[in-house]
Amino acid sequence: MIIDVTGLKKRFKQQEVLKNITFKIEEPKIVALVGPNGSGKTTMMNCLMNLLPFQEGHIKILGKDHKDPSIFYEVSYLQDNRVLYGDLTGEDHLKFICHAQKLPIKKAKEVAEYIGMDSYAKKRVRSYSLGMKQHLLLAVAVLNNPKLILLDEPINGLDPTSSIQMRNILMDLHAKGTTVIISSHNLEEIDKMTNTIYFMKDGKILEESLEDFNVPHYTVTVSEPEKANAVFTAACLHVEQSGNRLIFSENKIPLQRAIDALNQNEIEILHIENKKIGAERRYMELFESELSS
Repeated sequence: MIIDVTGLKKRFKQQEVLKNITFKIEEPKIVALVGPNGSGKTTMMNCLMNLLPFQEGHIKILGKDHKDPSIFYEVSYLQDNRVLYGDLTGEDHLKFICHAQKLPIKKAKEVAEYIGMDSYAKKRVRSYSLGMKQHLLLAVAVLNNPKLILLDEPINGLDPTSSIQMRNILMDLHAKGTTVIISSHNLEEIDKMTNTIYFMKDGKILEESLEDFNVPHYTVTVSEPEKANAVFTAACLHVEQSGNRLIFSENKIPLQRAIDALNQNEIEILHIENKKIGAERRYMELFESELSS
């Protein structure tokens, strides 16, 4: 068991920020935390890492109580770059972590090369761009080859090149067996990394997976949409109609069956599009009230 959270509740004075959060992660995967600002994402991460006390609930990390300091030899938490020291070099930071984690100093150079920051590792952090600082934070986080890594907005504000580099590194870490929990507002990047998403709203987890969204979704543009809709309704097949487009998923209506039904009723098919419905579409459904306010 990588993470086991049961009945987690957190209040700040009279405001309940986390409301009975319960979830498990049993095998290595990339999990995204998605939700509006103030939904509890950072608070939950801080509770998981024992940086914040909470009123109720239990948290186990890698089979141990989350307060057990030994877990941090196998767990890393990447916070924002305010934890960096501008007068130190990137190499200074890495060597310090090597000392704290009882790792050989040569590990600092190896990780700097792996992250792609070896060309500026000896420069003072105050001269770093945002992308360079994020890469240093990630280098610090992966020094101990963690089984679990938590990242709070690691791609926020990055340029496209840095975002791609960050994504590739996280996916490589996962391929090597690391569980990654990433909080992000960048839904396009999330879709490229994972379909396991914990949507958070008002301190609760609303959705835990987009596996159903991996099923192909089709948009079929037809010449007679009303007639086509009537054909599917008569056959007890549900489609979503938008103008002259019919929208449905493969697990509800196989594409070939839809094509056959349209051809048999002499309804001309103008265009077929296969489109993945990902995090942004689901976010719009779950947070419709926030978007319309």
